[in-house]
Amino acid sequence: MSGLTYWAEYAWLPHANGPVVERDVLVTVGPGGRIAHVTPDSGPCPPGAVRLGGLLLPGRANAHSHAFHRALRGTVQVGSGTFWTWRDTMYRFAGALDPDSYLALATAVYAEMALSGITAVGEFHYLHHAPGGARYTDPNAMGHALVEAAARAGIRITLLDTCYLSAGFGADLTKPQLRFGDGDADAWAARADALKDTGHARIGAAVHSVRAVPADQLGTVAHWAAMRRAPLHVHLSEQTAENDACLTAHGVTPTRLLADHGVLGPRTSAVHATHLTDEDVRLLGDSSTTVCMCPTTERDLADGIGPARRLASSGCPISLGSDSHAVIDPFEEARALELNERLRTRTRGHWTAHALLRAGGEDGHASLGWPEAGRIEAGALADFTAVALDTVRTAGPGPQLGAETAVFAASAADVRHVVVGGRHIVRDGEHRLVPDVATALRTAIAALDA
Repeated sequence: MSGLTYWAEYAWLPHANGPVVERDVLVTVGPGGRIAHVTPDSGPCPPGAVRLGGLLLPGRANAHSHAFHRALRGTVQVGSGTFWTWRDTMYRFAGALDPDSYLALATAVYAEMALSGITAVGEFHYLHHAPGGARYTDPNAMGHALVEAAARAGIRITLLDTCYLSAGFGADLTKPQLRFGDGDADAWAARADALKDTGHARIGAAVHSVRAVPADQLGTVAHWAAMRRAPLHVHLSEQTAENDACLTAHGVTPTRLLADHGVLGPRTSAVHATHLTDEDVRLLGDSSTTVCMCPTTERDLADGIGPARRLASSGCPISLGSDSHAVIDPFEEARALELNERLRTRTRGHWTAHALLRAGGEDGHASLGWPEAGRIEAGALADFTAVALDTVRTAGPGPQLGAETAVFAASAADVRHVVVGGRHIVRDGEHRLVPDVATALRTAIAALDA
């Protein structure tokens, strides 16, 4: 894609005094799919350049995804229940997947992400083996299917290969969970060693949760990630039941348990972090652990509102994820962070639009091991998305308020263009690699429910 030039009507660009919206911005793609030059106020779109109307933003990073959960959309909205009854439905869909059906489903899901402006996804992957725990001929067949799915959809992926060993503190895996497990952390590490980075994919690690990885094996996963300088993610304190069980088993909170076993740190992302003590907040902040908030899932599952503002003030970078994909809309995730805080405190103004765009952009990419993405500047990866400023949702505010319009008014439906590594993946709202994403989703999901 080297040599391509894009012309943006407006672009959200880094500046010494903070990001600003510039007009008539030329972005030239150089070798390796990186940005060679960014020229604001360049005048009209020159011949040969690709015109991108609206507001150009860095590509959105979806820092927490379970691709197969997309099949649950609508199904789990019938009736009531709890997180734990929701999980039973999730296991049913998980049991129906094999490498081929997962490739089809994940390709469609990642294409839906691309249509919403997402250029990189962190796939928290624990669906490793066949039902009952039998190994595929390729022990990483399911992980390789996800990496291939991202390639087919044209986006980047960080495959967060997940260690999942127990059903709870001291409890063996249940029958639906057998395909998640490797026996112990050493066996998990041996399998994960075979996964390799590619041009569009990087490999990270994950501890599913403190209830799913025994305390004496947390260090093995943390060491594996440290030796590779790879991202390490973990579900943390999403449910109060997990906190209570951890206190009973170990006498400490999940956050303290992770800290004591070397899991926290600047390459680690704690997902959800909903129910924390004051000491938990301090431990996460002092260790510069990123916290990934997933507001649409957290409200869908009635998890609660996490202390995102306190965590950010304590020193935690914040990233965003769509998790169970009740909604795939990075703008909805961003504004929910502020709107949730307004509901909790009954005051406004906790997060600026610029801070929320950074959470869903630069900080999200960093949490996934792509620190060279998330900015529109020379040397960064040429990953960006254009949001229309003239739709029924976004029309009205002046372009100088483009950041506020994108965060607080736009939706995934307003994304017009997506470029990854200089390659035009979404053009005029149409995915160029997966022509009919809705049909692909419908077909893939129907095959699981047959």
